[in-house]
Amino acid sequence: MTAPTVSAPVPVSEDVVRAAVSVAQRPAKASPAFASRTFAWRSLVKIKYVQDQLGNTVVFPIILTVVFTFLLGGAIAGSPREYIQYFLPGVIVVAVVSTSMTTALTLNRDIATGVFDRIRTLPIWQPSVLVGAMIGDVGRYALASVAPLLFGLALGFRPDGVVGVLLALLYLQLFTFCLTWLWMVLAVSIRDATAAQGVVYLLQFLLIFASNVMAPLHTMPGWLEAVVKVNPVTQTATVVRGLMHDTLTAGQLGSGLIACAALLVLFVPPSVYLYNRKHG
Repeated sequence: MTAPTVSAPVPVSEDVVRAAVSVAQRPAKASPAFASRTFAWRSLVKIKYVQDQLGNTVVFPIILTVVFTFLLGGAIAGSPREYIQYFLPGVIVVAVVSTSMTTALTLNRDIATGVFDRIRTLPIWQPSVLVGAMIGDVGRYALASVAPLLFGLALGFRPDGVVGVLLALLYLQLFTFCLTWLWMVLAVSIRDATAAQGVVYLLQFLLIFASNVMAPLHTMPGWLEAVVKVNPVTQTATVVRGLMHDTLTAGQLGSGLIACAALLVLFVPPSVYLYNRKHG
């Protein structure tokens, strides 16, 4: 049997190789707006496919409303109907606070699993990862606040007017945007995803239950009242109640806005620094 004849390779010029592996026109680089919109959509899609996010957003506030209103409402305020007038604005605050950690934990999970490394190699505006996630959070916060509000209206909650409710929901958007930066610091500074989740949940538990969400300040011991007063969740619950029941004072609104500003001043710089250092 004769061996097959192998012809010598034909030399190929560099121009031919370039023409084979390249195209005449490269696709345009994604703009910051387009990249941010893409990551915002990614954030919203997770609500559908990640069941614990849906639970934190909708189910948990409804369960909390039922348990506290009908089991403890009579003991605290005399009747469940009276208690829900005080408690429901606080439940809405709890709902958005519980939801505000989602973006940070998602970022931490991306860092731990290597997704972050893949994203940072893309030719995009890198801050769009954070900007897009926070834009997507607007929809999540709206769902988290409207769901318990509608449920509370069915149970007998009666706000003083539609305008006050809308203003309260807008203020909650501002507050949760500011609070998210606290979780961001933890997300980019703690390597292990399980450890980060544990720290965030513990701190969230303290913020929610060491506040005036469930009981008025004047029912607490003096030392505890002093601690609860400096809690930003307390300031937010007070503002939301005041707007919904048309009892908000200028001092209460000022305290709420100062709490938002303090969160930004304290946690935005370290979040950006740690994110850029990890990105670099």
